[in-house]
Amino acid sequence: MPVVSGRIRTPERQQSGYGAALQTPGAWKFYLAAAPARIGIAMTGLGIVWLVHGSTGSYAVAGAVTGGFAVAEALGGPQVARLIDRYGQSRMLPVTLLLHASAIALLIALTLSAAPLWMLVLAGVLAGGSLPQIGAQTAARWSHALRGDPVISSAFALESLGTGMAFLVGPALIGTVSALVSPVAGSVLATSLVLAGGFALAAQRSTAPPLAAASSQASSERLLRKGFLAMVGTNVGVGLFFGSMQVSVTAFAVDRGAASLAGPLYSITSLISLIAGIAYGARRWRLAAPTQLVLAMTVLAVTCVPLLAVNSPLALALALALPGLALAPIQVLSAVLTEAEVEPAVLTQAFTWLNSGSAAGIALGAAIAGRAVDTHGPHLGFTQALAATLFATAMAAVVRRTTGR
Repeated sequence: MPVVSGRIRTPERQQSGYGAALQTPGAWKFYLAAAPARIGIAMTGLGIVWLVHGSTGSYAVAGAVTGGFAVAEALGGPQVARLIDRYGQSRMLPVTLLLHASAIALLIALTLSAAPLWMLVLAGVLAGGSLPQIGAQTAARWSHALRGDPVISSAFALESLGTGMAFLVGPALIGTVSALVSPVAGSVLATSLVLAGGFALAAQRSTAPPLAAASSQASSERLLRKGFLAMVGTNVGVGLFFGSMQVSVTAFAVDRGAASLAGPLYSITSLISLIAGIAYGARRWRLAAPTQLVLAMTVLAVTCVPLLAVNSPLALALALALPGLALAPIQVLSAVLTEAEVEPAVLTQAFTWLNSGSAAGIALGAAIAGRAVDTHGPHLGFTQALAATLFATAMAAVVRRTTGR
C-alpha cells in the first residue's frame, strides 16, 4: 500500500491492512449498506444512453442527455456535499435520493412520450444534479474513523474495490436488462438499487462524520490549493476516458450486431481493475504516492493504444482488459493524496470535487464521442479515449510537481 507522507506504518498494519480497516467500529455496516447504491450509480449513466438511444435512435442525442446528466452532477455534487458537511449525511441523503428518483421517473416519462431534446436534457440535468455522492460519503466516514492512522490507505483500497465491483456488475447488468427486457426496465432497476443502498447508508448514523461548524465553511478556500486542483484535473481526464468509452463500446457492439454484449464488454475493464486493485492493495509500495500516480496514468495511456486497431468483439474484449490494470491504483492514489491535502471539515466536498471532475469529463467525453461515433464510427471514439488519458497523465505530472513528493 502507498504510504502517506509523515505516517509510519506499524508491523501489525502491514500484515493486516484490509482486516484492520474492516475492524473499525461500524465499518462493515456502512461499507455493505452502500454496496447496492454503488452498483445503481454505475448503471445510471449507461442506462441513460440505452434509454435515450432506444427512443431516438441517435447516439448524439443520447450523448447530449448523458452529458447534461454528468455536467449537472459535476456542478451540483459539491453544493450538495457542502450541505452534507453542514447538516449531516443522515439528514441530507434521504432528500437527495427522493429528488433523484423523481428526476429519473420524469426522464423515463419524457422518453416514452418522444419529448423534444431540450426536455430530455433538462430531465437528465435534474437526475445528475440530484445523484447521491455515495462514494464521497463513505470515504468521509473512513477518514473520520481513521484520520492519522496508516491503515486509512487500506480503507481507501477497499473503497476502490467496492467501486470496481460496482462497475463490474453494473454495466453488465444494465446492458443485459436493457437489451433483453427493455431500456426502461434497466433504468428502473438502477434507480431502485440507488434508493436501497442510499437509505441503508443514511440509517448508519453512528459512523457519520460530525457536522461542520457554520464558520468552518470559510475553510473551503483550502480546496483552492494547486495540488488539489491538479488532482481534480486528473479526474477530469479519467472522466473523459470513461465518457468516450461508454458511447464507443456500446456503438461498436451494436454495429457488429451484438448489442447484448455491450454491457459485458464494457465491464471487462472493471473486472481487470478489480483484480489489479486487490493486488495493489496487498503490498506496501516504496515510491511516493504522486510518483505512483504518474506511472499509473502512463500505463493507462499506453494500454489504450490497442483499442485503435480492434475489428471484432473478441479483439475488443482483449483490448478492454488492458486499461483496467491502472484504474484501481489511480482511484486509491487519488483518495490518499486528497485526504492528505485537505481539512476534515471540507473532506466530503473534496471527495465530491474529485467525482465532479470525473463527471465533467464524462459529460464532455460522452457528448463529443456521440457525435464522433455517429459520423465516423466507434474507432474515432476510441481515439478520443486515448487523448483523454494523455491529458490525465499530464495533469498527474502537475500533481507530482506541486506536491513536491
